[in-house]
Amino acid sequence: MKLVVDEVAVTLESTPVLRGVSVEVERGAIVGLVGPNGSGKSTLLRTVYRSLRPERGAVRLGGTDVWAMSARESALRTAAVLQDNTIPAGMTVAEVVELGRTPHQGVERAPVAEAMRRTGTLALAGRPFGALSGGERQRVLLAKALAQSPLLLVLDEPTNHLDIRARFELLELVRELGVTTLAVLHDLDLAVRSCDSLVVLHEGRVAAAGPPLDALTPGVLSDVFGVVGEVAAHPDGVVRVTYAARPLATGLVLS
Repeated sequence: MKLVVDEVAVTLESTPVLRGVSVEVERGAIVGLVGPNGSGKSTLLRTVYRSLRPERGAVRLGGTDVWAMSARESALRTAAVLQDNTIPAGMTVAEVVELGRTPHQGVERAPVAEAMRRTGTLALAGRPFGALSGGERQRVLLAKALAQSPLLLVLDEPTNHLDIRARFELLELVRELGVTTLAVLHDLDLAVRSCDSLVVLHEGRVAAAGPPLDALTPGVLSDVFGVVGEVAAHPDGVVRVTYAARPLATGLVLS
């Protein structure tokens, strides 16, 4: 299902955070939101999964404004994997994944089992969620989201605290799922390899958007991220980003 964010503006504590941001995610595509800390990425996600109502603009999923939906209807369509997921102490992996069926007003075993199978978490079913490694937890939270049977998947730094291999494996799994996905990503190299297109946010505005080769130009890397670099397709067909810090005399601020 297609997601359209149309000229969304948000002000928090008298400070403009989003200044007329527009993003489109085609059905089945993965779009990455990248940008320095404080650029508005997580705030934009909050408007999509109905945690924060924009003061101007609209967020439409399948042509319907998400804020015209009931909370339950929105939850039936959109699942989010967030950085601050709070899971009650003592819950097993299976119980955590079953939470994803809450909007459906009943636990159906088949969707839960399928979500765990697709994320490779069936063998963890009886283990305490709190005893898992970071990578295992992220897979379980993704399984919980999939158990909702969503039409849109929203991911806020889903690879945070994971090692390099686990980062790529998680996004490869998301790719295999085929669900329309909007993801905030901090790792630019991971973003260019895993996303169909990128939206670069800077100071609450869209600084660039499009396929990775078009969105992360040397100019964008310099002006937005404060680094010297480029994105290029290598002979093996893999798109990679390479960059290095500018001399400190330029006033570089690393994100």
